[in-house]
Amino acid sequence: MDSNLRIIISGGGTGGHIFPAISIANAIKAKCPEAQILFVGALGRMEMQRVPAAGYEIKGLPICGFDRKHPLKNIAVLYKIWKSQRMAKKIIADFKPMAAVGVGGYASGPTLNKCAEMGIPCLIQEQNSYAGVTNKLLAKKASKICVAYDGMERFFPKEKIIMTGNPVRQNVLEYSHTPAEARKAFGLDPDKKTILVVGGSLGARTINESILQHLDEVEQSGVQVIWQTGKYYNASIMEALAQHKELPMLKVTDFISDMGAAYAAADLVISRAGASSISEFCLIGKPVILVPSPNVAEDHQTKNALALVNKDAAVYVKDADAAGTLLKTALDIVNNDTKLQSLRENILKLGLKNSANTIADEVIRLAKGK
Repeated sequence: MDSNLRIIISGGGTGGHIFPAISIANAIKAKCPEAQILFVGALGRMEMQRVPAAGYEIKGLPICGFDRKHPLKNIAVLYKIWKSQRMAKKIIADFKPMAAVGVGGYASGPTLNKCAEMGIPCLIQEQNSYAGVTNKLLAKKASKICVAYDGMERFFPKEKIIMTGNPVRQNVLEYSHTPAEARKAFGLDPDKKTILVVGGSLGARTINESILQHLDEVEQSGVQVIWQTGKYYNASIMEALAQHKELPMLKVTDFISDMGAAYAAADLVISRAGASSISEFCLIGKPVILVPSPNVAEDHQTKNALALVNKDAAVYVKDADAAGTLLKTALDIVNNDTKLQSLRENILKLGLKNSANTIADEVIRLAKGK
């Protein structure tokens, strides 16, 4: 059966969609080594680089989202949707998948719609506590819907829902070195308190500004900072830092490939409230300050954050308040061992393990059923 197993995985746009998708693919391959897996993503989005780097083939669709500010531009968007549906139909006809997985993002819409029309069983994976538009539309056609939060029956048919949690990057769970060793790997003092600042794979302007505006406080704090700026903001931040005196306690990079090492090095993380990141914090028990992005559909990051904050498992700083309060809050917490331990214990209670394996089992079951 393994040699005949063919699975399409579609979606992307951000690391929050791509990393779970790759983890699901890896879990399927671990169970069925001869399985053929084809990704379908959106041209110009980061999956077109990240997926081949993980060893999988990907086809790109010219799909993009609607422009709410400039309605006339949506004539071109409608054409791209039509073209993407035609391309998706040909990709599916050529590959002949036995099941399809949608992880959210632009490309999953036309791909899973066409799969459903062609009688191919579909599974969708919703990472957030508030369902995305694409997944809500696909839910009627999906055979199974894998979720990470309670109460998702308000979006999806209850009988289709499986509580699986979100798959996370393997290197996050498999990292085995001590915090001191991890700090050394980043060129930092192994014995000093360390804060990790991440704004997602693309970066977060508010979080970056909250550090950039308080470099003197960072220098005087006695605390080290690992700062992932994101690729969009790295050049301007490096230019600004070049005007400042050298700060050896600050390690700045546009992207961290080994997040397992970065998490291990950190006593505290500052992060957006993307679902994949939250799942990682829960599984490794990492104290975190969440700064939800206000620029996402239905404000779902705030809902993600409050799901933790309401259980005393994270600290919440509003995006609008971050420039003034974020760094001070972080320095207060990282120097409070009792608070760190409380956050660590409470967030660990929320982790759902083996998510990728559970989802892979469901995908294989659907494929074999067909």
